[in-house]
Amino acid sequence: MTALYSNAQTSSYDQHEAFAPMFYPMYGDEVRAADGTPGPKYWQNRADYNIDAKLDDSLQSISATVQITYTNNSPQTLPYVWLQLDQNIYNQQSRAVAATAIGGGRWANRNSFNGGYNIQSVEVVQNGKAQKADYLISDTRMQVKLANSIKAQGGTLQLRISYNFDIPEYGTDRMGRLKTQNGWINEIAQWYPRMCVYDNVNGWNTLPYLGQGEFYLEYGDVTYSIDAPANQIIVGSGELLNPKDVLTPEQIKRWQQAENSDKTVMLRTAAEVTDPSSRPTGKSRVTWKFRCTNTRDVAWASSAAFVWDAARMNLPGGKTALAMSAYPVEVAQDTAWSRSTEYVKGAIEFYSKYLYPFTYPTATNVAGIVGGMEYPGIVFCGWRAKKGGLWGVTSHEFGHNWFPMIVGSNERKFPWMDEGFNTFINSLADSAFNNGEYLDSNAANHLRYARYFFHDSSESIFTVPDITQPRNLGAVAYSKPGMGLTLLRESILGRGRFDSAFSFYVHQWAFKHPTPYDFFHCIENYSGETLDWFWRGWFMNQWKIDLAVEDINYIGRNPANGSIITIASLGQLPMPATVEVTEANGKTNRVQLPVEVWQHGGTWKFKYNSTSPITKVVIDPDKSYPDVNRSNNFWISE
Repeated sequence: MTALYSNAQTSSYDQHEAFAPMFYPMYGDEVRAADGTPGPKYWQNRADYNIDAKLDDSLQSISATVQITYTNNSPQTLPYVWLQLDQNIYNQQSRAVAATAIGGGRWANRNSFNGGYNIQSVEVVQNGKAQKADYLISDTRMQVKLANSIKAQGGTLQLRISYNFDIPEYGTDRMGRLKTQNGWINEIAQWYPRMCVYDNVNGWNTLPYLGQGEFYLEYGDVTYSIDAPANQIIVGSGELLNPKDVLTPEQIKRWQQAENSDKTVMLRTAAEVTDPSSRPTGKSRVTWKFRCTNTRDVAWASSAAFVWDAARMNLPGGKTALAMSAYPVEVAQDTAWSRSTEYVKGAIEFYSKYLYPFTYPTATNVAGIVGGMEYPGIVFCGWRAKKGGLWGVTSHEFGHNWFPMIVGSNERKFPWMDEGFNTFINSLADSAFNNGEYLDSNAANHLRYARYFFHDSSESIFTVPDITQPRNLGAVAYSKPGMGLTLLRESILGRGRFDSAFSFYVHQWAFKHPTPYDFFHCIENYSGETLDWFWRGWFMNQWKIDLAVEDINYIGRNPANGSIITIASLGQLPMPATVEVTEANGKTNRVQLPVEVWQHGGTWKFKYNSTSPITKVVIDPDKSYPDVNRSNNFWISE
């Protein structure tokens, strides 16, 4: 055989490292099974909340009392509990303020706002009697020491906490206030003390809230009431319990019309925003009551300036829910927020069919100061968003109702299980919505992503969010893990196998707390593939993909006898290889090679049954991979 072409290059590939025998740090047990599913003795604790709050719009503050019923399903008795006090991030003495760079940033506490919780009382309630609690506040956490430990496997504790706080105008892009021509829009979140998660992985999860890392929360039922000025409309997580007390008869009639309409129905038009008759008359204040079941959180928004509309969402199994949008008159146009409810409906109907049915009675999109933030059944999106930008942020924020609202992963440590998985399903929704109306033609530019993922200061997906450099957060938490699922779906497992495995994972861990290894185990076991080489290289390390065409030889110097083509994996991460061969007679064929060819080393030779001279050989012809060096992906005869 005579070599026609040689492109041998330096390789960093080591099959012993890529396919090392040990990957999982522990064996499965009765809590977390080795097949990636909750074991027969899986447990998690529960937190139910009953909140009575009052909005003082003139002081821009909230006062409230929350009663928490905490159930200890763990096998351990608990002599103390930990709660999250996320509003304390806005205190000038907080760790978050101290750890903010001089230049500020997205998570900075702006305008030297000095807020946080003013805790008035903390009580332990037993047998209907309240006793002063022994508690200690440490930054954004509070420990309550108990005179009587909570019994294991079903013991309960009741806490009653009274508090107030000032609403920040700029709430680290999670909440805040926007002034419009018809009044302030308040987007309220992290607004009550919440239980920290106690699990079998870390015990109490007490990482402080610094801004960039999000949340890890227990599930339960939340009933809450908001006493507010009567001219305001409030939208919130869950079901509105008392519509007759807070809506006009006409708005109730329109609501009922929306429940049976696939087209958007106006609940309050732009012209009605300044009309006093669009609010209940004869009252200075009204109390809105909501209930959200089997949820990890609730949030709400209020304003006298809201235009409000709704439409029916059609869910699997014949179920329905209501898509809604609340926004100021300034953006009530078809190029902007007048199409918001259409976007909400399109996104949620798609995700419900692809993954798991939407679980809340309403889904509300709120236009305000927050650029994009998700809560169960309600999201906050930037009021200036329009057209494809509004579709994108709406689809993304409501995608979070699956990750992490339904699948309750730990966002404080593993944002990629939240943002990355959501980024992946967003790409599918982009293709599906209105025949790809807003599909980004540059989304598959993997060369651009190779540069984005693998620059000199890049970081691993397995980086705690508060440690991740802000410039890398988009890659580490969103794009790279999202592309990781795309690679699994398109190039490693195939669409059918991946989709069914991914759906299985969601159904197994719905309203539970999976770890990264639970996800890895689950996908491997359901799909029947060992994927540790991919988890190790793409998720845990920063291994690069660099596939190359290295040698081409004719057998017996005659192309009619066939050819020997040598390809190489020069980067540390091996991948299945597609090789496209074009001959002088015009024939083009593809050879599909599994990842196992790289188990023998960084080069692989295969016979190609050519019948005429080869004119072109390309590895990864569809540019499916973010290959760091495409110059060696092809050979063209001279």
